[in-house]
Amino acid sequence: MKPGELIRQTRQARGLTLAELGQLTGYSGAQVSRYERGISLLTDVNVLRRFAEALELPHQAFGLTAPVPRPEIRHGHPIGASTAFPRMPAHRLGRPGWEDGEDLLRRRKLLGGLAATAAAAAGSPLLGNGTATADEALLGELIVARLRDAMLGLTTEPVPSEPLEQNVIRAVADFNACRYASLAVRLPRLIRAGHALTATNSRPEHCALLAKSYLLATRMLVKMDEQQLGWMAADRARQLAETGGEALAVAESARQLAVLARKAGWHHQALSIALAAADHPDLRNAGRTGTAARGLLIQSASYTLARKGDRDGMRELTDEAAAIARELGGATLLRDHGGFNPLTVQLHRISAENHAGDPLAALAAARTISLKALPSVERRSRALGDIAVTYDRLGRRSDCVRTLLAAEQCAPQETHARPATKALISSLLVSGPTSMELRALAERSGVLA
Repeated sequence: MKPGELIRQTRQARGLTLAELGQLTGYSGAQVSRYERGISLLTDVNVLRRFAEALELPHQAFGLTAPVPRPEIRHGHPIGASTAFPRMPAHRLGRPGWEDGEDLLRRRKLLGGLAATAAAAAGSPLLGNGTATADEALLGELIVARLRDAMLGLTTEPVPSEPLEQNVIRAVADFNACRYASLAVRLPRLIRAGHALTATNSRPEHCALLAKSYLLATRMLVKMDEQQLGWMAADRARQLAETGGEALAVAESARQLAVLARKAGWHHQALSIALAAADHPDLRNAGRTGTAARGLLIQSASYTLARKGDRDGMRELTDEAAAIARELGGATLLRDHGGFNPLTVQLHRISAENHAGDPLAALAAARTISLKALPSVERRSRALGDIAVTYDRLGRRSDCVRTLLAAEQCAPQETHARPATKALISSLLVSGPTSMELRALAERSGVLA
């Protein structure tokens, strides 16, 4: 008998509800249900011991030996000995086929253009006036390079004179508006300023602000498909958030770590990280925003199931996230983390259904979304990108190109810099007849040099 089946039978025999068993084990009723039905795998020895003790079952019933001391628990995840993880993918800074001299000259040109506008007033867009430039195709590489230097302490740029909190707000605004050239200047300086401040006065609130900077860096690095630096940024965010006592930032760092684990192909680890963090007591004590953070983590877990090909599990967890959003009354919470409301959950369905192998369901989800109602330019651009992928999988090339052009109009820097979008454009170029519009988009995105 599988462990989940044994837990369900014993729970029912003892007259316990899912919620009651959850109280005994420290999990939510929904998480207990996932364990019982095999959605969350019961392979962790310490989780099995917890259920054995709560149900007064001998440890041998789960194939366990005598109890041993439990490992340290960090943000809801047991830390202990583990087998070796696969090697992280090689980082992708730079573009194959470029000569070093040409690469360096183009980088210097872009850096010079950014430096000329770095002192512009509050959030003034850099290269972001809606007019495409050749340099925008290099923005992703520029952001990665500058974040790497800032994280490794290799930059000597002046720190911002404004308060750190104000600069964090501006950096988040740049990200949400897809002003990535501005962010390429602001965010590395912000990280340097945060480290300088915490080195002289490591107060919890300073650590919390630096954690937010690293969370934003993680989201940008994930977007640019830079997993190695992303792991470093997410782990630093987690440590700083724990030091600062920021439960929401701890939860968001766990979500980003789950995203990175999923991208590395570690699906079980990604699922475990997200669901364990979603069930952490600190979130249950954090009010409405804590509930929203839990919804985002469950949504992340559902996406992992989609990548595993578990369509039913993905839909079940997505429905759970949607129910949480409805319970919160439809308000948009956690805007700094991308936002959480019923509409953003529906946006998540598009990509999840695509990866679960049902583009028709993805298109049906897309038709229910009002782009104008999404909480930021970045979310609208992501929605258009996901819809373009849906059309591509359905073989609707003209609709795919039309949607990519709409995404470019919405957020040119996102479209021109993001590797996933460039890969889609490249695929369209080689998979069928091309149009002038597609070739022009490819040139603006640096796909056709």
